[in-house]
Amino acid sequence: MDRQPVISIKDLWAGYEADTVLEDVNFEMFQDDFVGLIGPNGGGKTTLIRVILGLLKPDKGTISVMGQHPARGRKHIGYVSQFQVEDKHFPISVWDVVAMGRLQPNLGHNFRLAPHDREAIETALEETSMAEFRKHTMNELSGGQRQRVYISRALVTEPKILLLDEPTSSVDSQSSNQLYELLSKLNDHIAILLISHDLTAVSTYVKTVGCVNRRLVYQGNKDLTDEMIELGYGCPVDLIAHGVPHRVLPGHQHEDHHD
Repeated sequence: MDRQPVISIKDLWAGYEADTVLEDVNFEMFQDDFVGLIGPNGGGKTTLIRVILGLLKPDKGTISVMGQHPARGRKHIGYVSQFQVEDKHFPISVWDVVAMGRLQPNLGHNFRLAPHDREAIETALEETSMAEFRKHTMNELSGGQRQRVYISRALVTEPKILLLDEPTSSVDSQSSNQLYELLSKLNDHIAILLISHDLTAVSTYVKTVGCVNRRLVYQGNKDLTDEMIELGYGCPVDLIAHGVPHRVLPGHQHEDHHD
């Protein structure tokens, strides 16, 4: 029996009014996938996230999340955005931040945590190794710890897919490695789609990699191909892996390219 994709995108074009940002995008993601998408600023990564979450309607093509229209299928997605709106001086606890993930808009101000909600919060905190910090305020935590709390808040909805936008952009290298190791562990039971500029981490931790710059180049494997780097960056890229610089792609072959 064929595996069914958790995200399926076919012949997709999307943008804003007359500005086309994504063109002819095709992509399938499955339940055991850990996909890293790289690409330059302005290349369409955020637009792709908005389409997947059902916040932006495509101009052409189709997209489904867990076999449903994104506006309905997004209930299966735990989303960690790049920018978190927070007041570091406001004394909100780790527990309360994670509990926000159990809020349902239709409940208004009458929300009360049921036993199964509390159990889900505890499970999410345990999964991210943040249970011992449940009573701490957010301003007592390091950048890496705060990011784990936001991942906990996404996990508390018990999603099938975890979607993260630049999750390590505001943390140090040690915390970044720890976050990627956490995500690798979570991938044992959840599909993960990661947007990142961190080529080294992507090449180390994810299972498959793609590049977004108006188009999407994705071949379902871990190779950073010359087509991906040319699309995303226009030149070969040097990575630092295991402390040793190495070039992941051969130098340019001077050819004329036509769209």
